Amino acid sequence: MSKLDQSSEAFTCQVWFCDEEKVRQIQTELEGVNDMALILKALADNTRVKIAYALSKTEMCVCDVAKLIGSSSNVASYHLRTLNHLGLARYRKEGKMVYYSLADEHIANLVREVFEYAREKSRR
Repeated sequence: MSKLDQSSEAFTCQVWFCDEEKVRQIQTELEGVNDMALILKALADNTRVKIAYALSKTEMCVCDVAKLIGSSSNVASYHLRTLNHLGLARYRKEGKMVYYSLADEHIANLVREVFEYAREKSRR
């Protein structure tokens, strides 16, 4: 048996017993999991997660976002549109300027919490 096989035993039940009631209860709550996967997939991109973190702090125009991520306004706009199409960000126009913010506090809190978790984890 290899080291991988031995170490994986610690992560696997040695007997099969399924708590049917617990499984049924959780299954009824999983209906929104596809939307959750789309949100997490959008935030799995380094550039978009940087943008989302910045937007969790303050509203920003496309030019500011471009400067923040070190790209052109076209690239920044692409990522912002992606976040917008997924319902994670919203925008408003003011004259010739376009400003983005996160869609709501749920998304802002999610981004900030994950950021804080990652920061704490890197300190360990």
